Amino acid sequence: MSKTVEKFHEDLQQSILLVASGEGTEQTLASAFTDYMFEVLTDAGEVEAPQSAAYERRGARASGFEISDDGTTLHLFLTDYSPTDQIRALGKPDVAKHFKRMTEFVTQTAEGLWKKLEESAPAWEMARQIHESWREIVELRFTVLTNAELKTDIPSLDSLSKRRVQTAVWDIDRLYKLDSSGRAQEQIEVDVEEIWGEPLPFLGPHGASASYDAYLLALPGEFLAEVYELYGPRLLELNVRSFLQARGKINKGIQQTITEEPANFFAFNNGVSMTAAKVDIVALPDGAKGIGKIYDLQIVNGGQTTASLYYAMVKSRADLSDVVVQAKLSVITPANRDSFVSQISLYANSQNRVNMADFTSNDPFHVELERLSRTVWAPPQGNNNHMTRWFYERARGQYADAHARERTPAKQREFKKIHPLNQKFTKTDLAKFENTWDQLPWLVAYGAEKNFREFMLRLDKRGRFKPSPEYFEKLVAKAILFRSAEKLIGKLALGGYRSQTVTYTLAKLFNTTGQRIDLQPIWKAQVLPDAVADAITDLAPQVHATA
Repeated sequence: MSKTVEKFHEDLQQSILLVASGEGTEQTLASAFTDYMFEVLTDAGEVEAPQSAAYERRGARASGFEISDDGTTLHLFLTDYSPTDQIRALGKPDVAKHFKRMTEFVTQTAEGLWKKLEESAPAWEMARQIHESWREIVELRFTVLTNAELKTDIPSLDSLSKRRVQTAVWDIDRLYKLDSSGRAQEQIEVDVEEIWGEPLPFLGPHGASASYDAYLLALPGEFLAEVYELYGPRLLELNVRSFLQARGKINKGIQQTITEEPANFFAFNNGVSMTAAKVDIVALPDGAKGIGKIYDLQIVNGGQTTASLYYAMVKSRADLSDVVVQAKLSVITPANRDSFVSQISLYANSQNRVNMADFTSNDPFHVELERLSRTVWAPPQGNNNHMTRWFYERARGQYADAHARERTPAKQREFKKIHPLNQKFTKTDLAKFENTWDQLPWLVAYGAEKNFREFMLRLDKRGRFKPSPEYFEKLVAKAILFRSAEKLIGKLALGGYRSQTVTYTLAKLFNTTGQRIDLQPIWKAQVLPDAVADAITDLAPQVHATA
């Protein structure tokens, strides 16, 4: 084990400890690690909106879940975390035990486990949702989340209750490699010959060889569906995550063509545009050439087409043998990747246009908001004369990095005093605060990433909006409203749908009052007025009862 990985593990442990001990946000170390991993997996495109929910009883265990938008895939997670300084080894017996416990949890859940749990139990909502979705689920994805080092092969599970099962482990080495690569997600390497049995013929290459080579392909529909089955939404370029349900005219049309006129798919569909860092070219028996392997594959246009083929294969059991998809694969040099890929996404996408607002990492709005959060002082709370700041985390891990840069314990304590952890907020938090204030709770209920995309699309319509100090103060007041409501509603122990109850309760309150709640006094006091707190407490049970 290299010192670099050990240092990464040490920094990770400090970050988890920092988050778990945050004033007002205390949680167990294992729970903090689960939340951290969910952020990583969301950024990596593995999941959209996973939910933490710990359960352990009678040989069954789970730490969180997510059900895909179309209801066909269940992601189940189990956290194996240790606070030790040394990196543990995760061997075959422990890995097998973890997957066995997840299997048992799913089995019990399918049989109605939620009916045996108290509604206030952390796992009640998880068990209920899985049970209600069970008939639609065709694939199970079991993932172990651990800060140990995997020392064995990952066991495969063929099926469970006639449903396909995929298994995965995210260990410290995999986390380190992802972090040290400087990428948000792991590179996808598609072994064409292993998946399809033979290379894919192509025309080309065309283009400017100094910057890119373009290959034209006729992809078998089955091949594209199988690639999506292996890698899922991670195939979709950078931060672009299309809404991949069979909704709207376009997706319904795709499904209809697949099932009714598969031989016409090539003519009727716009196809897909893809990018890669490199391809392996191999000779074909007839003397022509084909692509045998694709490195760092990303789909920049045609995500709906790809996902629709996969869903037709697994859910409708459609025969894709006659489906052929036209494809353009651009192999781009690393120096041109970021700017070139963004342009391809914008110009090539004609089915569901990808807006510039989807590329948010360096969006001027977020950059300016980050600057304000480092310079604007929040008024002291109560009789305390100590002023603080609200820390906007534009990129994951900024808070922990800033804390770690303060080398001495005394300076780290001072950093936390000025930037309390419970005053840190992220891009997805920002979207929750704003969309709730604008009385759009159904967007917030979509989950963190989808809600954020919707917020960015709405922001894009405003044109070049630059946050001002006044905007920042009002935003913090909205944050205080939202987080205070979370605490108040949590104390009511209403049971499931807590996150939905929070956003719908506040949206209802804002609507009823004509959005006349004065944000400036909340900013100045840094606490919620008693009258507003009482209104939230009175309204929440009524909102929850309608869920």
